[in-house]
Amino acid sequence: MPSDVTREEFQHLSTRTDIVEREVEGEKMVTRHILEQTRRNGDDLAEIKTDVKDLTRRVDGLDRKVDGLDRKVDGLSREFREWRRELPGIVGDIVRDAIEPLTRKR
Repeated sequence: MPSDVTREEFQHLSTRTDIVEREVEGEKMVTRHILEQTRRNGDDLAEIKTDVKDLTRRVDGLDRKVDGLDRKVDGLSREFREWRRELPGIVGDIVRDAIEPLTRKR
């Protein structure tokens, strides 16, 4: 049976086998490269996800601080409006208290 294959056919088959082996090795290299890139991308995505969580936490903290500041400003605004309404009476009382000793002497 081995004599049924000619040297030329064997050489042709050997060449084709070499080509197929190189293609398989090439595909293995591509597969390894893709796997490596996938791992790197996965690590990068995990890092980005962690950074986004940290940023979200920090923004939430700022949001709470701004809400607190907003409440304080509202409180100050109310106090200022009340003081503004009371100011004429306070000034009037002070002026009357200042003038009263002067009017008693007459």
